[in-house]
Amino acid sequence: MPFSQSSQISAIVQFGEAVNPASLLDVGVGMGQYGFLFRTNLENVGLFDIDGANATWRPKNRWRVKIDGIEGCKDYITPVHDFAYNSVMIGDALECLSTIADKSYELVIAIDILEHFWKEDGWRLLSELARVSSRATLVSTPKIFCAQEFEANPLETHRSLWSAEDLAQAGYGGILENGESWVATFTRSE
Repeated sequence: MPFSQSSQISAIVQFGEAVNPASLLDVGVGMGQYGFLFRTNLENVGLFDIDGANATWRPKNRWRVKIDGIEGCKDYITPVHDFAYNSVMIGDALECLSTIADKSYELVIAIDILEHFWKEDGWRLLSELARVSSRATLVSTPKIFCAQEFEANPLETHRSLWSAEDLAQAGYGGILENGESWVATFTRSE
């Protein structure tokens, strides 16, 4: 479904705040939860023009952080996306990622989408996420396989299970504390 485990939200947002990126790519935006959280937590008071006791919304073109997304299901797009994201590409994640130049975003996140790929495509996804990131990448995926299939959206089918060892083999060796999901990070050392 277009939501993620609530137990991982704090770890993910805290990691993003520590990176403090000027640009972020959210792959598999779903309902826009992380775009909204990162918009409000990274932009903070920069969302407003403050003049004494008056605060007005600052135009989006003056916000500090560029937040873009990729979503496979156009039906998930809501007004939240219009607010939180600068732009959202609709389409297959691997195809969309292939159109993005190397190191285009300081932080790339893919929350609860890896399990929706067959292992072979999942390895490609992990590689592509790291390729388009200039500083850090964060992925999350459940620790146990939970069968899931929705006729209305075949992209929601769970196809694979990933271990901490799998993620480390792909370069995602930083594991953030979480009980239900692997929250793994790749940090560019250049």
